[in-house]
Amino acid sequence: MTAPTQATTATKITNDPSAPEAAAKGAASSQSGQAKLARPDYPAWSQRKASLIGGIALLLLAVLAGLANFGVVEILVTPGDAARTAKDLIDSEALFRSGIAGLLVVVILDIVVACSLLAVFEAVNRSIAIMAAVFRIAYSAVFLVAISQLVSALSLLGDADEALRAVDQFHTIWDASYALFGVHLALIGYLVYRSGFAPRVIGVLLVLAGLGYLIDKIGAVLVSGYSLEISRFSFVGEAVLIFWLLIKGVRLPESEISQIA
Repeated sequence: MTAPTQATTATKITNDPSAPEAAAKGAASSQSGQAKLARPDYPAWSQRKASLIGGIALLLLAVLAGLANFGVVEILVTPGDAARTAKDLIDSEALFRSGIAGLLVVVILDIVVACSLLAVFEAVNRSIAIMAAVFRIAYSAVFLVAISQLVSALSLLGDADEALRAVDQFHTIWDASYALFGVHLALIGYLVYRSGFAPRVIGVLLVLAGLGYLIDKIGAVLVSGYSLEISRFSFVGEAVLIFWLLIKGVRLPESEISQIA
């Protein structure tokens, strides 16, 4: 009895003129669902969410980097005086370790910022946005190498000269990494300028900030005793970007992405 019933059911399905159409629609729907899962047409973060996360991360980064570097490392390290530096590091080892930990958090925040800015500006030009993120992450990787020199200094406190040399290497490597950071800023500046939803003046300021870092780092290599330090005056765009992300970026209309793309 079972076989005839199955055959009858199969015959009904086959004779149903809507069956092929329904099957085709089902297959198309399945393929469409797979395509959407494989390649979403929208960023994981909305522009608003990415702006908020990026703005907060940049603000925390600026405060933490300032406290860790200028409030800890620069205070405990006396350039050219290895004996005093070693003594100060030994006497304030816990403070020095907290400064290193703070700088490590800065590296993590830099990566968060790279991802956030990618989500905010990828609709403007995805390739350039990815490139900008890659340069910031590369900068973070080199910065991490620089921080490892401070960790090495902790194990070299018995040899004052070697400890001071490790700290000097931290500054040297970190300074060199700003060339990568400068390229990142210039690319973000271009994206801001072309975005249509952010003031073009911010884009110009960011490009100038990036060029300031690049000129300083290349100048230090090409010119003996270079001391111009343009980046000390051209960093304004970085600060303005933080406020724009936190005040204006979080209010971007959701339709902005479709308009740009």
